[in-house]
Amino acid sequence: MPIPHDPLGRALLALASIAAAAAITPNAVAADDAQLQRMALCQDSWFDWKDDEARMRRFVSDVESRFEEVPQGAGGFRPKVSVQALGYPITQLYPQSVGMGVGFSLVVNADFASARSAIEQRLGRPLICNTSDGMRACELKLGEKKTALLVTGQNGAAKTSLVGCYYFYEK
Repeated sequence: MPIPHDPLGRALLALASIAAAAAITPNAVAADDAQLQRMALCQDSWFDWKDDEARMRRFVSDVESRFEEVPQGAGGFRPKVSVQALGYPITQLYPQSVGMGVGFSLVVNADFASARSAIEQRLGRPLICNTSDGMRACELKLGEKKTALLVTGQNGAAKTSLVGCYYFYEK
């Protein structure tokens, strides 16, 4: 198609190009769930506001409206609708735990390097990482009872990663 010489024709061509690009890459325009992302990065914490009954009720209602409990009863939930954090789809949500720790975590469709980069970019600080028992794990202490965490299986080669904030470990 020839490039138009008039300003209106060029503007219409530019808009058509933008629309076509958005149709090809729908995730580029999808927004992250700010509340879930903030909780997974220790920027908000149900532990800090657990005694605020109204806020807790709103949070529980929001989670129940968009997630369903995983049948195995492991305390996890899977999305009923498309929802994302850190620019990646959320596949599971654990509203009260990070493994054996008390906290909040999400499993996102992102490999280790992608998830780590996204977390470090949003927190503005590097994570401290290691590999052990077939897992790549990183953490960053952000305050008392607030540690951001990233865990990816298969020595970091898995296609999903657990991102979360733990407040303390259960004993």
